[in-house]
Amino acid sequence: MLNKSVKYINRDISWLSFNGRVLDEAKDSSLPLYERLKFLAIYSSNLDEFFQVRVAAYRRSSEDSKALLQQILMIVDKQQNEFGSIFWKELVPQLRANRIQLRQNQRLNKFRREFITQFFFHELVPYLQPILLLKGKVLPFLQHNAIYLAVKLVKKSDPVKEVKKKRKARYAIVNIPTDHLPRFIELPESNGQHCIMFLDDIVRMNLVTLFPGYDIVSSYSVKLSRDADLGIDDEFTGDLPVKISSSLVKRKTGVPARFLYDNKIPAPFLDFLIQSLEISREDLVPGGKYHNFSDLFSFPNPLSPKLEIKSLPPLYKKDLESYPSLFEAIRDKDWMLHFPYHSYDPVIRFLNEAAIDPKVKEIKTTQYRVASHSAVVNALLNARNNGKRVTVFVELKARFDEYANLQFAKMMSKAGIKIIYSIPGLKVHAKVALVLKKPVKNKQAAYAFLSTGNFNEKTARIYADHGLFTSNEKITSELKDLFSYLEEQDVKPKLKHLLVAQLKKEFIKKIDREISNAAAGREARMILKMNGLDHKKMIDKLYEASRKGVKIDLLVRGICCLVPGKKFSENITVTRIVDRFLEHARVFVFHNGGNPEIYMASADWMNRNLNRRIELGFPVYDEEIKKEVLKILDLQLKDNTKARILDSEHNNLPKPAGEGGRIRAQIETYNYLKTSGSLRSLYTDRLQV
Repeated sequence: MLNKSVKYINRDISWLSFNGRVLDEAKDSSLPLYERLKFLAIYSSNLDEFFQVRVAAYRRSSEDSKALLQQILMIVDKQQNEFGSIFWKELVPQLRANRIQLRQNQRLNKFRREFITQFFFHELVPYLQPILLLKGKVLPFLQHNAIYLAVKLVKKSDPVKEVKKKRKARYAIVNIPTDHLPRFIELPESNGQHCIMFLDDIVRMNLVTLFPGYDIVSSYSVKLSRDADLGIDDEFTGDLPVKISSSLVKRKTGVPARFLYDNKIPAPFLDFLIQSLEISREDLVPGGKYHNFSDLFSFPNPLSPKLEIKSLPPLYKKDLESYPSLFEAIRDKDWMLHFPYHSYDPVIRFLNEAAIDPKVKEIKTTQYRVASHSAVVNALLNARNNGKRVTVFVELKARFDEYANLQFAKMMSKAGIKIIYSIPGLKVHAKVALVLKKPVKNKQAAYAFLSTGNFNEKTARIYADHGLFTSNEKITSELKDLFSYLEEQDVKPKLKHLLVAQLKKEFIKKIDREISNAAAGREARMILKMNGLDHKKMIDKLYEASRKGVKIDLLVRGICCLVPGKKFSENITVTRIVDRFLEHARVFVFHNGGNPEIYMASADWMNRNLNRRIELGFPVYDEEIKKEVLKILDLQLKDNTKARILDSEHNNLPKPAGEGGRIRAQIETYNYLKTSGSLRSLYTDRLQV
């Protein structure tokens, strides 16, 4: 229970509230079965990263964090118990009802047993590494996030000799090689019944083969997560790419952040593992029989597409597609795409057209996270092969994408693309591409794409973002200055339209304007959408605005350290939407006396974004696009199906249906865009009240 005067909730407690909301989706019986499995996988994947990054940071910090760490572990334990109940008591029986059996140690017919035997010897054995544990003599290295079976065994008794003394227990570990084989193995169909097994259980069934001369007493699943921090103390001297490459190797051998074990394991067995593997008791986290449920992303569906969510085919703007060239379309007016409702193809087309257009002289872009087989990178390589000057700013410090970014950077550099690496002490998080054509009448033609999300055609199918095509000289001229700064890191650009270094300062000015309007008796309102909010100065400014009568609608998907539902925040509502697409856009609307100003950005209102990154905020000037954006935000604020209101304890409270029935923003947004804006503007209606 929060104290009445507490103005900030801990960011990690808030994040756990978000991940709990993800878990709620797995409980939603209205969703198709495999969609619910997907949300379990998302929850598990999120939690793994949380331990690698946040919990590991607490392990490195002072004694002051111990109480908070205990609170975190209590919440996680409660959620994981709920996770197990959803999977085993709800979803597994539903699979069975659809003739999909998840087998463990149940009896199998002869045909399936033969299949397992063949699979074990021909597919599994080459990747298995059974190791007997000898305390103080053998210290096996546990791979990060890999699953192992800890095995208790005893030597077989000699049937000829009578051995009355108790056989001494031995212990061993064996890896589950999910880096080489699928986690879930489909067995042959029989009588219309589909059978799927954990790879773990196939290993369990054959442990006696791996340890000849021993009887198997028991086995339990364990897993070690390691600290994901790269440990680069000095980014200002030496070769940063080399340092990052070296640190990536160290990440695989990082200090333990969590030792997850089957909570059914006997205490003496666990004690032996702790000593043999040199695990700290502080790192112990109890779990279930199976770990790495993020593997549910690839759980086989022999009945596909049955039991899966119906796809929403990506939409195309017909008027945009009617142009023979995207450059011609962008020269005529600004265009905005809303992903994943709209296809990402125009972004790839934009870069591909630039690559072959003889009038294009130069392409400049940023790279934070790109797809594994990137069409974006391929277009840039093609542009260079066609003689264009190509400059790419590659952010090497994008967590968990460092290796991929290094490899792409090397590939592009080898092709002759100019690569600018990370700025020491900062991350470049801006998402922008700039295409420069030959000057016409001494005036250079410039075209830009600015986005709230990464240049990643894969995540663009599941991340809800906005992207703006423009040739507005106010914006393109400032983008040139921004890229000049990224290249030279010399004189910071003076910007009037784009927000970069002055992002925080300008947003505070706009909040102050709403406060002034409220004080003058005029309507004052803001809609602020972001992924995370933990910047205390910005939170305090929102509290101040609330006290002065400004109505504030926050749409925050993840971390939100602001405490709603208090006297100092009585005019603030916090809405969280978790649905089939991940809400990733950052949109900031200021009522401005009835003439709304809209900014989009790469930045959340987090300390890391506003203090330690080069972010980009860009205005929406086109009036038709403004109306479109406002309609989408209205639908999100009206959502009473997948939206939740956060209370002062950050409980996710459902919204009542209301007189208009159920509204599900993501589906309504798709339908709205599909019908080219036939829905009325709820935002405008609210302004008229």
